[in-house]
Amino acid sequence: MPIPFELTLGWRYTRAGRATRHNGFISFISGVSMLGIALGVAALIIVLSVMNGFRKDVTDRMLSVVPHIEIFTPDGAALPDAARTIAEARRNPQVVGAAPFIANQALLARGDDMKGVVVRGVDPSLEPQVIDVPGIMQGGTLDKLVPGRFGIVLGIDLARSLGVGVGDPVTLLAPSGDVTPAGVVPRFKQMTVVGLFDSGHYEYDSTLAMISLADAERIFRVDGPTGVQLRLADLHEAPEVAAQLARTLSGNLLIRDWTQQNKTWFAAVQVEKRMMFIILTLIVAVAAFNLVSTLVMTVTDKRADIAILRTLGASPASIMGVFVVQGAMVGVIGTLAGLLLGLLGAYNIGAIVQFIEHLLHTDLLPANIYLVSRMPSDPQRSDIVPITVISLVLAFLATLYPSWRASRMNPAEALRYE
Repeated sequence: MPIPFELTLGWRYTRAGRATRHNGFISFISGVSMLGIALGVAALIIVLSVMNGFRKDVTDRMLSVVPHIEIFTPDGAALPDAARTIAEARRNPQVVGAAPFIANQALLARGDDMKGVVVRGVDPSLEPQVIDVPGIMQGGTLDKLVPGRFGIVLGIDLARSLGVGVGDPVTLLAPSGDVTPAGVVPRFKQMTVVGLFDSGHYEYDSTLAMISLADAERIFRVDGPTGVQLRLADLHEAPEVAAQLARTLSGNLLIRDWTQQNKTWFAAVQVEKRMMFIILTLIVAVAAFNLVSTLVMTVTDKRADIAILRTLGASPASIMGVFVVQGAMVGVIGTLAGLLLGLLGAYNIGAIVQFIEHLLHTDLLPANIYLVSRMPSDPQRSDIVPITVISLVLAFLATLYPSWRASRMNPAEALRYE
C-alpha cells in the first residue's frame, strides 16, 4: 500500500528544515518548540509524580497509627455487643483485621506541663492486626501494656513535649470526675510510660497515647469497647466497604473510613495537584503554539513548492495535510521525548536530588523540618496518559490555522515573485 504523499512530504520538510540555507531561523524556532514541549511534558510528569509520592508517603505514615475503618456508637458509649460487631464485619471479604478499642480525650500532666491527648484503649494482642505496631513502636510490641499495671505508650513528640521517657510517671486526668459534697472532683490516675511510638506523622505523634483496654474501661468507666477498628486488604476500597458495612451491621452504629478523618488535608492536596497540572499545562500550551509561528514562516518559505503542487493537481486538503503532518511530527517527537525524560526523572528523582545536594553542599529536605527526608515519587498512569494526550492535541490544534492558510494560497500569486 503506497504511503500518502502528504505524509512523505510533511516528514521530509520536518527532517530537511535544518539542512536548507534560507530557513535556518525557521529550523531553530521549530527546535525550540520541540524542546519546549518536551520540557513541559517532562516537568508535568515529574512534578505530579513527586506530589503523588508525598501523598502516598504521608498516607502510609498516617495509616501506621490510624485504622482503615472505625465503627462506633453515636453517643460514644460502649458497643452493645462488640464480639458480634467484629464477627459481622469480618464477613466482608475485604476485612483482614479487627480489634476493639476505647477512645476518649484526657489531660496528661508531668509536673507543671499539661497536654491535651487522645487516649486509645487497645487490646495488645489484637492491635497489630489493624495498625503497623512493629513499624512504629520503639521495641516493636505492645506487650508492656499489661492490664492492671496502668502503663501508657506515648507518641515520640508528646513524650518530648512533656520531657518524659520510658519508666517515667505521668498523671492522667479523666474528663469526667467524681461527684462529692464539695462538687465535681476530677479523676487522677498515675500512669507509667512503658513505650514510645514514632509514626513520622506529627499530628498523631504529638497527641496520641495508648493504654490497655481493661485500664481504659476502669479509668473512663465504660462497660466495654466503644468501637471496633478494621484493616482492609485494599485501603482504597475503604469508602465502598464502609458503605457495605453500614447496610449489613446490626444496631445503630456509625462508620467512618480513613479518608473522612483527614478529609480537609486530602482535599487540599487534590486542589494543589489540580492547580499545578493547570499551570504546567500552560507551559506545554505555550510551547505547542510556538508551532504556529514556525508553520507560518514555513508556509511563507515554501510558497513556490505549494504553487507547484497545486498546478500538478494537489487539492487544498492535501496541501493542508502536508503542513499538519509537519507540525504534528514536531509535537509527537517533543511529546515522546518529554515522556521519556519525565519517566527517567520521576523514577530516579532520589538520585537526582542527592546529586544536587552533593553539588551544592546543602540539604534540600531537612529531616527535622519536613515529614520526609527523601524526595518520594510515584508515577501513575492516570496522570501520564492525560498529559501525553493533551500535549498531542495542543500540538495538532496549533497546526490547523497555518495549514489552512497554506491551502488557501493562490498559485499565481505565489509564483509571481519567484
